Amino acid sequence: MNNIIPWTGEDDAVIATNTDATECKRSAVELGYWKDDYIVYFAKHVDRKAPEINRGYYARVKAMEMFIHQFLERCGTKCQIINLGCGYDTLYWRLKDTTQAVGNFIELDFPSVTAKKCHIIKRNKQLLEKICNEDGEVVIRSGDLHSDGYHLLGCDLCCLGEVRRKLEAGGAARDAPTLLLAECVLVYMQPDAAQALLEHLAATFPRCVLLLYEQCNLGDKFGEVMLRNLSVRGCALAGERYCREPQAQVQRLLGAGFETVRSWDMDTVWRALPEDDRARVEALEMLDERELLQQLNSHYAITVATRGELFADLDLNA
Repeated sequence: MNNIIPWTGEDDAVIATNTDATECKRSAVELGYWKDDYIVYFAKHVDRKAPEINRGYYARVKAMEMFIHQFLERCGTKCQIINLGCGYDTLYWRLKDTTQAVGNFIELDFPSVTAKKCHIIKRNKQLLEKICNEDGEVVIRSGDLHSDGYHLLGCDLCCLGEVRRKLEAGGAARDAPTLLLAECVLVYMQPDAAQALLEHLAATFPRCVLLLYEQCNLGDKFGEVMLRNLSVRGCALAGERYCREPQAQVQRLLGAGFETVRSWDMDTVWRALPEDDRARVEALEMLDERELLQQLNSHYAITVATRGELFADLDLNA
């Protein structure tokens, strides 16, 4: 029987967080925090964000890139990446501009999100030409896109049967080294649905890495303010109990079948980034609210869960 657990009726508010994140990324890119030639297609006009927001997104993007690089160093291009709740993420195109392109790249999100992303890809040659195979064949149908090595698929991550079907349609290989990405995704799912998804992924891919970016330390006063602000926007965090202290997230992932789990708040991640690049970023714009940046960073974390000996030693300072 398919494990179907519906969302709680807040889909529109959750989907809107994708637009917010994309606009924040473009704001930081325009100021030179990092290079992304493709974000402009997904966020046309944005207001400049506060310096602490720009720096927070810089740390998030660079931390993800750091672990993605470690993953690819170990397995080369004969691997697959599965981006859960992909939104308008541009990672596929950024990797295509490097020597780190992967064998298969699968993106999953709500059908309304993937349909819009398909439309944007179709309208912009700079995006479309990167996903064409030698025959130039790209199939777009009902909010799904298929090409040689890239699949954008609409589904509800709470519907495990649907996830299975979409991964199969995207050519996901059980025996391939697999990188699973989930940035601010599981926290919006009902805990039972999220746990079922995690258990399925851990059981399906014996050599895998999960990069999880979510809120943390929500049990203190600053965390309570964050929760109230999100609730006002209609974005109640269904999985907040796993974000109140780091060990809860670690135990959850171990219980799902992952073999090693490490977690760092973003304040720790910030200090671990290359000193010269941090200096470059700090020179881009004045930051008056340093304490606010530290508070924000201490309430988000990146967690790395692995299966298989190949990835057991992935670490922040590797």
